[in-house]
Amino acid sequence: MKNFLFTSESVTEGHPDKICDQVSDAVLDAFLAKDPQARVACEVSAATGLLLVMGEVTADCYVDIQSVARDVVRRIGYTDSRHGFDADSLALLVALNGQSPDIALGVDRSFEAKVGGSDVAADLGAGDQGMMFGYATNETDTYMPMPIYFAHKLAKQLADVRKAKILPYLGPDGKSQVTVEYQNGKPIQVDAVVISAQHLPSVCIETIRQDILDNVIWPVIPDHLLDDNTKIFVNPTGRFVVGGPQGDCGLTGRKIIVDTYGGFARHGGGAFSGKDPTKVDRSAAYAARHIAKNLVAAGFADRLELQIAYAIGVAEPVSLLVDTFGTGRVSDECIIEVIRKHHDLRPSTIIDHLELRRPIYAQTAAYGHFGRSDLDLPWEQLNMVNAFKAELFA
Repeated sequence: MKNFLFTSESVTEGHPDKICDQVSDAVLDAFLAKDPQARVACEVSAATGLLLVMGEVTADCYVDIQSVARDVVRRIGYTDSRHGFDADSLALLVALNGQSPDIALGVDRSFEAKVGGSDVAADLGAGDQGMMFGYATNETDTYMPMPIYFAHKLAKQLADVRKAKILPYLGPDGKSQVTVEYQNGKPIQVDAVVISAQHLPSVCIETIRQDILDNVIWPVIPDHLLDDNTKIFVNPTGRFVVGGPQGDCGLTGRKIIVDTYGGFARHGGGAFSGKDPTKVDRSAAYAARHIAKNLVAAGFADRLELQIAYAIGVAEPVSLLVDTFGTGRVSDECIIEVIRKHHDLRPSTIIDHLELRRPIYAQTAAYGHFGRSDLDLPWEQLNMVNAFKAELFA
């Protein structure tokens, strides 16, 4: 255990990449609401006055993509041409095709089922190869690392005060960043806070900085984590008028560290948004978080990271790895045995256990997929703690 500073960032729902994530997941939800078996891989790109929805969809229903996408942009707050991106006037192009039949071969029926098995749960193969990570720590009540926990809260607060017209001059785009000081591996205080908030050109920087302090930073960061040495930067360039897709192109899946653990845990590389749950990039990452969170809550470790790896078309994971970073009450190998005893990690079983064939994804596409106490997400439920505790104290 050592002393160090760790920094994580978050972005508001009006950030160009987050616009794309939210449209991708809104399209996914729209298909799942009509066809729970839909296969969706939806990617979105945004630029000044332009939104492009593309990807692969196989579904037994029709979805009005234009309406879905424009509604998302409108809800975020891009309804004013002064922001260079307007829900009603932007050009919206749709290029969706069917899923590749080669990929469908592996997903529709798993390798195990083809070579002689008839287990229904094994019929669904992993939608791609890859490795997914789940992580949990007991340093916050949401079992998330403190830097990303506060970065998300600050970004959400920026959006809330804008939408509530407490700070009506703010634009939809914004970013937050939080640096936390750790001593002996434990967080002790917030060392630095950075806020960048889009605004109308008529507002002076002094007003913006004081308003952000009073309405965003002080309400979110507890007093006991701040001291006279805490560094606070609000719009450090002095001006942030041009933002959103007018200031920078957006793309689905370009904020994967914001979506997960703020860099505190490893990441396999796969994004979540726009992907139906047959894609293990999404479903297995959710399962890994669910397991890690329940194991930490049960007392197996103070910190725990779980890796699950898959081969395309194969139902059973090719490997499991646990790392408790020296905080485990039992060996990492023992924890793997507990996981294998209580969790079937084949894609079909994960989907059924977490009830993932539902339109629940658009709400996760901003402010993180994990540690969301404001949402009722199945992978955040502490419903395995008692079973795990029984194993720990057996």
